[in-house]
Amino acid sequence: MEPLQGAVQMRMKSSQSSGERLSQSRSMVLQESDLPQTAISRHRRNQSQHNVLGVGGAEPPGEMKGDLLNVAKISDSGKKQRKNWTGMWSELTSDQLLLHKEKQQEAVMKAGGKTDVVQLCGALIEWTPEKSSRKNVFQITTNTGSEYLLQADSQSTASKWFGAIRKTVDSSSKLPLRRSNSTEFLPRHSSLPGHGSTSSNTKQRNPVHRRSINMFVSSKLKHSASDSADKSGVKNRLKKFIIRRPSMKTLQEKGLIKDRVFGCHLLTLCEREGSTVPRFVQLCLNAIEKRGLEVDGIYRVSGNLATIQKLRFVVDQEEALDLDQSQWEDVHVVTGALKMFFRELPEPLFPFRSFQPLVEAIKIKEPGQKVQAVKKLIQDLPKPNQDTMKLLFTHLHRVLGFSRKNLMSTQGIGIVFGPTLMWPELDAGNMAFNMVYQNQIVEFILIESPEIFNLDRK
Repeated sequence: MEPLQGAVQMRMKSSQSSGERLSQSRSMVLQESDLPQTAISRHRRNQSQHNVLGVGGAEPPGEMKGDLLNVAKISDSGKKQRKNWTGMWSELTSDQLLLHKEKQQEAVMKAGGKTDVVQLCGALIEWTPEKSSRKNVFQITTNTGSEYLLQADSQSTASKWFGAIRKTVDSSSKLPLRRSNSTEFLPRHSSLPGHGSTSSNTKQRNPVHRRSINMFVSSKLKHSASDSADKSGVKNRLKKFIIRRPSMKTLQEKGLIKDRVFGCHLLTLCEREGSTVPRFVQLCLNAIEKRGLEVDGIYRVSGNLATIQKLRFVVDQEEALDLDQSQWEDVHVVTGALKMFFRELPEPLFPFRSFQPLVEAIKIKEPGQKVQAVKKLIQDLPKPNQDTMKLLFTHLHRVLGFSRKNLMSTQGIGIVFGPTLMWPELDAGNMAFNMVYQNQIVEFILIESPEIFNLDRK
């Protein structure tokens, strides 16, 4: 009996000692909590992901959803379609406008609910009141040439969606790309050889198990050292580049960087060209008056966005521009580029400081006093603003002279050019309120332009 008990005790000790050795060998494996939190990438270029983020890590514009808008798709990738209004539930994301035929709750219950996706990156949005007999109509033109008309019976609802979509379009066109960290992580300890073996095989696989641990730890240290060396090397190269980089003036003198036309301040552009009216504005107005005064929907109809961007590129590269060439034969492309020029001014044609005084002047009841107040405010503007304004409103006055053929009214021109020529420096959530006055001011100046700009009344 005693020998049997001694054998049992020997077996228990041997199993305990083997269990201790196994726990010791397992303790040498790096646990998941001990691993560095950042991923170690061996193929960064292949496994990196691209995330769109705002400047300085800012989040994209807020989302909106829940309103029923009337939608008509009038063009699909440049192909005209029959206008057919449909009530759709709208949802705005950071770079898309989703149009659901049913509410989201109902769409979830019904499989296969149809949703139209409007890509807003590089799109154009503008009010188009005379494209439909309905009120509060605006148009979205995507960078692929698709055109959507959106309408709401409530002006506040239409203005709210117009402003939110316009902010999303502006934000998505300025968003840089940032490369995220690799998603490749080190393997967990459970995948190491020998971990899943039973206690009976521990003695046989123990040397192999230890060698794998040593290889794993050494490879980890090598990759960590190489990554830190790469980071320090990149940091040093960036420092040298920033210190040695040439000045903007030097790059401009060498012709590597050219001054832009679109997005340049009006005073700076006129000073550079030695005139009080930008050359591009003069070329556009001359071309429109030559062949576009009788065109139906002039300034209201959108041109092909890709061609407009091509025209903009030619102008910014200071290449010889001839708007009589066949590639610019569509007058709506010329009008679209002209409107884009005014929209992209860092400070609008009506400067920020004149916005509120003009709003107060337009509220004056007596017509004669109102004309004199607006005229005085315009005369106080810088010379390039005055002369450009005078040339533009003189042209728009000629457009009205052909209103029976081009079907453009003072109200239609006011709606198109109101938000294009003036906007407040800080929008304190009064977008719909400001838009009413923008349209009224431009419409009033257009009607009274002979008196305000001392034009010939003939």
